[in-house]
Amino acid sequence: MSTTTKEQTGNKKASTPGGKKAANFVIQGSILAIAGIVVRLIGMLYRIPLINIIGKKGNGYYTSSYGVYNILLILSSYSMPVAVSKMVATRIAREEHQNSRRILRAALAYATVIGGVAAAVLWFGAETFAQLIKTPFSMYALKTLAPTIWIMAYLGVLRGYFQGTGSMVPTAISQILEQIVNAIVSVGAAALLFRIGTSMNQATGATEYSYALGAAGGTIGTGAGALTALIFFMFLTMSRAPERRRLAEADVSGRRESYRQLAHTLTLTILPIVLSSTVYNISNVLDNYFFGQGMDYLGSSEAAIATLWGILGQYQLLFNIPVAVSNALSSSLIPSLSRAVASGNREQTLERIDAAVRFSMVIAIPAAVGLTVMSAPINNLLFGSEDNLTVIRLTMAGSLAVVFYSLSTVTNAILQGLNHMNVPLRNACISLALHVAALEAMLLGAKWGIYSVVFANILFAFFMCLLNGAAIARIAGYRQEYRRTFVAPGVSALFMGAAAYAVYRLIRLAVPTGAADRRLWLVVQVLPAIAVAVVVYGVLLVKFKGVGRKELSAMPGGRRLIPLLERARLL
Repeated sequence: MSTTTKEQTGNKKASTPGGKKAANFVIQGSILAIAGIVVRLIGMLYRIPLINIIGKKGNGYYTSSYGVYNILLILSSYSMPVAVSKMVATRIAREEHQNSRRILRAALAYATVIGGVAAAVLWFGAETFAQLIKTPFSMYALKTLAPTIWIMAYLGVLRGYFQGTGSMVPTAISQILEQIVNAIVSVGAAALLFRIGTSMNQATGATEYSYALGAAGGTIGTGAGALTALIFFMFLTMSRAPERRRLAEADVSGRRESYRQLAHTLTLTILPIVLSSTVYNISNVLDNYFFGQGMDYLGSSEAAIATLWGILGQYQLLFNIPVAVSNALSSSLIPSLSRAVASGNREQTLERIDAAVRFSMVIAIPAAVGLTVMSAPINNLLFGSEDNLTVIRLTMAGSLAVVFYSLSTVTNAILQGLNHMNVPLRNACISLALHVAALEAMLLGAKWGIYSVVFANILFAFFMCLLNGAAIARIAGYRQEYRRTFVAPGVSALFMGAAAYAVYRLIRLAVPTGAADRRLWLVVQVLPAIAVAVVVYGVLLVKFKGVGRKELSAMPGGRRLIPLLERARLL
């Protein structure tokens, strides 16, 4: 395993700018995960009125524009939190506080240049991108997203800096603030611009301006939310300036890196992360392109293509909620693992790998089962005013992607934390090639339509899991444990799914005739089923020894559960 050690640091425990021991990364990751779930729930809730305003066609333009935006975001600032947190965490582990402070300055300068270039590319290339993905009216939404890329570059640096110090709380708070503002502005701007677009349709005899401008209104909220989060971090950074200055003045490590050295290191750190993240995430844009071209070749209209892509976006709303846990855990894992590697602590390194994989599976496996058995009531609850048959089937067909995407996300983070950042890039390239081949075969050969995209994505994440797992075993000498990590959660989740579905069906039988699919009655059916699912899964997971005292102690609120479980003779 590749490690970076320093004789004078030995196995010292990492310190933070407050001089405190770095918090347990599972707890920090859980804080970020909770915030991530709250953010996804807010996102899901505001997308309901947003989709009601702009319709499936408008949602297709909205989803298509985000695919292009995400790629440029990855190229410019998506990797900033990972790269900056990794660099800061490594230097804090060596007690190089002055270099840690310089990293922040160098990264902000980097964000100014790269964020500005990416924003200009999206603004001036919006029409070209929209034509390529066969949704020309998504051009307006793309233009409104251009300034957001620049804002996100600065925001990524500041989030990465605080994550590198061992604290995920600022990122968690900023994400919630960002999403609240995003929700309010998106719905308001979409409603306003949809009305303006409707007037333009009437004046010109066109039909698409209302949907296109409504989608653009939705994307305006993204920029407003990002700006709010940036302002929050600016105040936080300025308030912590005296503390950073004090630690830098007390720095006795004797090692000073010039800004040129730091810029060079930052580039070398960011580049493989950018490339691997680009390949890992570009599949959505490629899917959009190949799906649009393929369906066009098979005779579908642009409106039909946009509508189907909008339905896929509805499925992704649910899919992204459990995956957010693994994303949060990865953000916490990388700086924590980097500190362990920098201090040469092999035992701690292996423990953190094991904890990250196990914790992600404890969440992802039951989430996949839950989405399968509860797909119909959940989708009808969220999108009650529409014909949801296709999105219900997509959710059931694509639920397994939750497990593979969660695991591939965590294993990517593990390899980056182990300083083998080129390996995820290589694995992503191989998986992407297989993914594209499978998509074309299913789309043009089997003619499975939008289901081709879902199945191809499952295969992509599955290949990533296999390749990353083999690489971690080779590099770190890590041997994956299966019974507690996969079997116990899997068996517990199957019983959980059966219990949840049984409760849902029993309550549905008691609901007044003709009222079962109304939103209020759907809440009555869904919430008790979810509550029973949580209890059944938690009890069985402990009973089957999927988690024990050690794992519970590392989870938020877990210590309070231990006495209860002991009295119930489950521990």
